[in-house]
Amino acid sequence: MKIAMLASEVVPFAKTGGLADVAGALPLALEDHGQEVIIIMPRYKCVTDSRFKLMRVSKDIVSATIGVNIKVYFIENDLYYDRDGLYGNKEADYKDNLERFAFFCRRALGLLKEINFTADILHLHDWQASLAAVYLKNSYSNDRFYGRMKCILTIHNLGYQGLFPQEEFVKLGLDNSLFDVSGLEFYNQVSLLKGGIIFSDFINTVSPTYAREIQTEELGFGLDGLLRQRRSVLSGIINGLDYYLWDPGMDKFIAQNFSIQNMENKSFNKEKLQVICGLPVNKDIPVLGIVSRLVEAKGFDILAQGIDEISKMGAQLVILGTGDLKYHQILKSAQKKYPETISLNIKFDDPLAHKIYAGSDIFLMLSKYEPCGLGQLISLRYGTIPLVFKTGGLADTIDKNNGFVFASHTREEFIKVVKKAMLVFKDKKKWVHLMSNAMKCNFSWEASAKKYIQLYAQAKES
Repeated sequence: MKIAMLASEVVPFAKTGGLADVAGALPLALEDHGQEVIIIMPRYKCVTDSRFKLMRVSKDIVSATIGVNIKVYFIENDLYYDRDGLYGNKEADYKDNLERFAFFCRRALGLLKEINFTADILHLHDWQASLAAVYLKNSYSNDRFYGRMKCILTIHNLGYQGLFPQEEFVKLGLDNSLFDVSGLEFYNQVSLLKGGIIFSDFINTVSPTYAREIQTEELGFGLDGLLRQRRSVLSGIINGLDYYLWDPGMDKFIAQNFSIQNMENKSFNKEKLQVICGLPVNKDIPVLGIVSRLVEAKGFDILAQGIDEISKMGAQLVILGTGDLKYHQILKSAQKKYPETISLNIKFDDPLAHKIYAGSDIFLMLSKYEPCGLGQLISLRYGTIPLVFKTGGLADTIDKNNGFVFASHTREEFIKVVKKAMLVFKDKKKWVHLMSNAMKCNFSWEASAKKYIQLYAQAKES
């Protein structure tokens, strides 16, 4: 099949979050399975000739190649994309984001015709690419070149919908009839993601459980009714993990490489992590690791409520991340109170993140909702046992065979499962068995790509 992937960010060219990882890794896995894939994205200021080998295609298009022969096409428009941030600056989102990504979607569709790429599937990612489905089914509906193209929209996080003031609708160049409750109107605003949900042929998100959760009032962000209407074409596919980047057998950031064949070498990473973090070196003390944004949605409310109890349990806590000032202050106070128990690292530090995944015994992911989650997949790979709240992708990847799960998002349930994990940790035979189960899990892109190919085939035949 011929697949055109439209994404606002793609690794290694531009990244703010997990969307870029998916848009960079999935095409490589699809190519390995014999699919013909191209990628289209804006050319941001960070996409430079000095960093990437770019080829001029036309006056406003340059390209690069990833994988064996995957062309990445960059749409140029200095007015819109020659800026430091992808979506905004430190103060706020760019006010012209609707125009920036409407231009991206229109130009991407035009580019397909210019390079004569008759895609079977347009794979759109999040609100930034959603308008491509709207334009395809409306503005381009009478053009035979586009007649057989089917759209699949992947929702990475329903909380980000691309909402804009009502008066900006006119800038989209669409018929006014599309601004109503059955179109892009959303509580007197323009919702670009809603347009994508309505006009895409199939919709998927990044885990089966999250696909069900977004159809509920609690996690539907006002779009749950529409998603229930479209449930027959809504599904979830777990994101894969880049097993070349995250490989304890080859990881250059960790103290000693290890694998399922020599799990005992993991203990050296724990010792070095304790030293780096200024904690007492003791192999019998369980180390609980966290790599996360320090915000309420990631469960730091219940961590804050339970941190005194955890600190008195005889565990060590290593935290890496930045976030809300409120949690910075709470965690700094806790570290002062328990300096031999808590290591707090309020920063972005990729090498330290690798060391935490490799050296911790237990990895905490307490998110109130988590569309997919990569932290738990990385920790499995490193034989670090995930302890998670039962939601989204966490529920789909972690169970009693490879981790610890609590089903009620309260301090009491969280503390109860931490105590359970620490009891199991003391039983070395059980713990080694759990580590082995974790490291045997396969969440590579290989498995996910096969499911996407099945979804593409279903869409193509629809």
